Amino acid sequence: MKNVLLNHPTDRMTHLSRLPRVANVLFTFACLAVVLSVAGCPSSAKTPSPNGKPAASRSGKLNVIATTAMVGDVVQAVGGEHVDVTVMLGPGVDPHLYKTSRDDVAMIMEADVVFYSGLLLEGKMTYTLDKVGTSKPVHAVTKGLDPAKLLGDEHHPDPHVWFDVQLWSQTADVVADVMADQLPDHADEFRAAAAQYQAGLEPLDQYAKATLATIPESQRILITSHDAFGYLGRAYGIEVMGVQGISTDSEAGLRRVNELVDLLVEKKVPAVFVESSVSPKSIQALIEGAAARGHEVRIGGELFSDAAGPGGTYEGTYPGMIDHNITTIASSLGGTAPEGGLSGKL
Repeated sequence: MKNVLLNHPTDRMTHLSRLPRVANVLFTFACLAVVLSVAGCPSSAKTPSPNGKPAASRSGKLNVIATTAMVGDVVQAVGGEHVDVTVMLGPGVDPHLYKTSRDDVAMIMEADVVFYSGLLLEGKMTYTLDKVGTSKPVHAVTKGLDPAKLLGDEHHPDPHVWFDVQLWSQTADVVADVMADQLPDHADEFRAAAAQYQAGLEPLDQYAKATLATIPESQRILITSHDAFGYLGRAYGIEVMGVQGISTDSEAGLRRVNELVDLLVEKKVPAVFVESSVSPKSIQALIEGAAARGHEVRIGGELFSDAAGPGGTYEGTYPGMIDHNITTIASSLGGTAPEGGLSGKL
């Protein structure tokens, strides 16, 4: 699976529930117009298959774009040898704040299929994906999940579903259905691969339950930069809190910082955690606030929240990022975890 790191704009993006700014709307339409005009030229247009569906690339594989490494992992597992997967957002990139570039739009338009996480994780990029989705297959992998199992509400859903391993594994069914629609001759193969992927995640789910349960009950408090670990808390019995909300687009207020400092001091929480895709500034404020009140808190480690680890590493895969997080959390909060994690690869 190719891990292509594009741009890292730091522009703050408004939440999708707000109306896009006129400038961004005009920019997106301009990008689409340029790319569509290029796609209409004989030299770059893809040849449609006889059934009207996108044809595979010249390699015989479908050219698939995945927004995040977590999405790319499940797509690669289900698609196997029939897909070339490119991940748009690399390690350390925050999808909440990412602004779609002209090159991004061009790459999306050249793809046969596009998969994204959904539930507003991709912020304003979702607007572009919706527009492109009127002319090509663009699918949120979370679209088939039972709404009753989602956190948040319909206007502000919590998109961090991958921290409940069992729940995330269900996204493989959506990928299999889409792939079967694109390459119907391989439909059974895709559905079998989805089932195999789901079965392969069961040991990871059990590891998370057993390992986090070793943390002393009074210390099962996970405090991070933003509220990305709600599904982990619900699935594996640990209280989770973030300085910011479920999107890093929100600001960390002084009142919230003071509330968490009070909790750290009262519960004698030994460690807090930074995230690979979020500034550690707010976590440092907690540490300094607790120190001013006589309680020493350390950084327990760096967790992967909205982005996986570096491409080509174990932590760059979905199982690897979860294994890393569970092992790091348990070890730092007084629990017991093998040094190398579930698979001995950390």
